[in-house]
Formats: sequence, structure tokens, C-alpha cells
Amino acid sequence: MSDVQGTWLIEFVKKSLLEVQEYVKLCFAAVRGAFTRPFYARDVMEQIEVIGIGSLTVVLLTGFFTGAVMALQSGIMLDQFGARPYVGRLISATLIKELGPVLTALMLAGRVGSGIAAELGSMMVTEQISALRALGTDPMRKLVVPRVLAGFIMCPILTVVANTVGMLGGWIIALTELRVSSGVYWSGVVEGLFMQDVWMGLIKPFFLGFVIVTIGCHVGLRTSGGTQGVGRATTNAVVAASVVVLVVDFFVTRLLISILF
Repeated sequence: MSDVQGTWLIEFVKKSLLEVQEYVKLCFAAVRGAFTRPFYARDVMEQIEVIGIGSLTVVLLTGFFTGAVMALQSGIMLDQFGARPYVGRLISATLIKELGPVLTALMLAGRVGSGIAAELGSMMVTEQISALRALGTDPMRKLVVPRVLAGFIMCPILTVVANTVGMLGGWIIALTELRVSSGVYWSGVVEGLFMQDVWMGLIKPFFLGFVIVTIGCHVGLRTSGGTQGVGRATTNAVVAASVVVLVVDFFVTRLLISILF
């Protein structure tokens, strides 16, 4: 390895460790700010509307067509074993435990993570955050904490909505394309679910929502370089949040399996 390559590798490692350190500091500061005064309740409600209501359309479409295509694909596969009536059981178990939380989180990473990074990045390059500090307002409490709370609250709710719509989409396909009766489909949905699966599907979105919003805030607050920097920050936030969602999903799933099963 040449000296140039060695220097580049050292600088890359240093920069990566610095980013991780700053991200961890932001997470601790956000958690501390959520439990100490002052509280900005109005900002929290505004972010709940932006993150929750604003993401409802994309979550509904994603959930519906995910359930529909799962019914189509699983119906073809189950036909080979004469088990078409079990399509409801397969959809409910897969959607509730894994696909619902992950796909909802990925949609939020694309919409919410990029939006937060672009908004905070624009405030950084135009020195609005410096102005907040000059006025005696903590940007962490004013800008980051409301977004983190909103993402933490709304991600599980949006996941439940996506799961419900996904099972409705599967029911429509099972009824119209697979000729499975409604009673057989919904009884399979209930039989395919265990309480551990429900808890797993409800707990994971809390972690995923927290990760998505904190990454968007971290990338946004470290933006520099004018409008080009805002564009880079937006791209980095989406990529980082999407990858970390999959990583966190794996480790949280491992943890929950060891606890619940």
C-alpha cells in the first residue's frame, strides 16, 4: 500500500469515526431534550402533521400494492402444493413481522429523511441556526427534538396503517384473482398471527423512526457548501437512512427473537 493510499485510508477512518461520534452526541442530546424543559409542544404537533399526515399517501399506496403483489405471487407458489387457501396466513405473518415495518421505514427515509436534511441544511448554509443561537434559543430543542418525537410517534402508527391496507390489498386479490372466499382469507390472517409477531411488528418501528429522523437531523446540521451542499446532504441522508434502517432491523429482530420467542 502506497503512502497516498495509506493517508487516504487514515483520513477516511478519522472522518467516519467523527461522524459516528457526532451522531451519537446528537442522539443523546435529543433524548435528553425530550425529557427536560423547555418543551416546544406546538412544534411537535406541526412535525407530527408534516411527518404523519404528509406521508400517509405514499404509505397507503406502498402498503396496498405490497399486499396485492404478495397475494398474487404467493397464490401462484401455493398452488403447486394445493395450499391456495393459506394465502391469508402467509400475507399476515410476512407483512406484520417484516415487510410492513421495513417498507414503511424506507418510504419515510426517502420522504422524511430527505426533507429534514434539506430543511436543516438550508438553515445551516443561510446561517439561520446561528441566528437562533444568537437569540438564546437552543437549535437542538427547537429543531431536532420536535422532529425526533414526531418520527418516534408516527412511524409505528404509519406502520399499522400500511399493514392494514396491505392485508386489504391481499384480500381483494385473493377474492378476485385467486377465488379464495373472504371467510377463508380472514381466518387465515388471524391463524397466521401470534402475539409475539404483533409485538415484533409494533416495537421495531419505534427504533426505525428514531433512526430515520436523527440521521436526517445529523446530516442537515452538518451541511456546508451552499446550495450544492444541501443537495449532497439530501442524497446522503436518504442513502444513510435506508442502509441503517436495514441494519437496525436485523439487530432489533435478533434481539426481539431472543426476548419474545
